Amino acid sequence: MKLNTLNVRTDIDSNSKLARSFNQLENLLKLVSEKELPEGIINTINTNINELNAITDTGKVLRRQIRKKQTNIIKLLENELKIVPKNYYRNTWLAIGMGAFGVPIGVAFGISLKNMGLLGAGLPIGLAIGLGIGAGMDKKAFNEGRQLDIEIKY
Repeated sequence: MKLNTLNVRTDIDSNSKLARSFNQLENLLKLVSEKELPEGIINTINTNINELNAITDTGKVLRRQIRKKQTNIIKLLENELKIVPKNYYRNTWLAIGMGAFGVPIGVAFGISLKNMGLLGAGLPIGLAIGLGIGAGMDKKAFNEGRQLDIEIKY
């Protein structure tokens, strides 16, 4: 079984953001179709593609749905097959590092030095920790051949 394709839309060229999102999803689907995928995952991706093809609007509704379906496809691939786009883990762990590591480190600085103004000092430390962890996971995914040659930009 093979992946369905997106319907060609000539009317989106006037909206540059919509055209960029549409082209990014097309490129993602092209790269995904080159991988060996189980039939259940292909069916789920095809359902998402068919839902997008059924949308007749060409404005914000279509752009929002493209981003939503793209995110669904990426999460499905990551959860089921551990296939991810470039810098996926870096972008994910950047936020986790700031929240899970940076804030507690900042609180520890603030309490130990009796100056809660230092709370923000932990955020860049957490950001660096998150970037390091995410970059390491991205490198591991690349070395194992689980990384798609596309970087997702919203």
